[in-house]
Amino acid sequence: MTTEITPELAVAIDLVRADVALLHQLLVQYNLVVWTGGNISGRVPGSDLFVIKPSGVEYPDLAPENMVVCTLDGEKVAGLPGSANSPSSDTASHAYVYRNMPEVGGVVHTHSDFATSWAARGEPIPCYLTAQGDEFGGEIPVGPLALIGDEQIGRGVVETLTGHRSAAVLMQNHGVFTIGKDAKAAVKAAVMVEDVARTAHYARQGGTPIPLPAEAVDSLFDRYQNVYGQHAK
Repeated sequence: MTTEITPELAVAIDLVRADVALLHQLLVQYNLVVWTGGNISGRVPGSDLFVIKPSGVEYPDLAPENMVVCTLDGEKVAGLPGSANSPSSDTASHAYVYRNMPEVGGVVHTHSDFATSWAARGEPIPCYLTAQGDEFGGEIPVGPLALIGDEQIGRGVVETLTGHRSAAVLMQNHGVFTIGKDAKAAVKAAVMVEDVARTAHYARQGGTPIPLPAEAVDSLFDRYQNVYGQHAK
């Protein structure tokens, strides 16, 4: 598809390309992916475009120039660096999320070990930990079984996370999808969901974990989202 690329839009695309390419290395660093599995996308601010990983390219070979720019219909934008590449096989689902959740600026998909083991059981991760209350505001939900290749995974992500405080969903029998205000925030959620999934798993091996009270979860989530860090609201 041909889209008019103004100088200002070209700059915005290049910034997202660089960001998305670099962030993929964090998936490797935190052991969230193997081989060429998994992907990150980032919305281009002020446009109806997003940048996504090319399909089947190994992580050491990812670079800004081979990221693929797509419309919110999941179509490649012709004439740009990377446009000769096929985008991720999850592109239609990323596009569906962006179309239906305008507040989302980044989407991540992984098959990280511990979180995906919960997805294989079709079991939400209960909120046993203050860190989970901080980041996800309660349990991490399970989305429906949906097969790759079209937008049905994206529909499941949107249906599950709309109105939910969690930035992560465990897609049944598949893996993890996370969302964020930008690609970096979605990567952080992917790192954190694996961390809490691992600890919850180990806690169950040792006995019966104690769920956090709802009022404590509400307090933790509010503090972390609005007070914690250098840019508190």
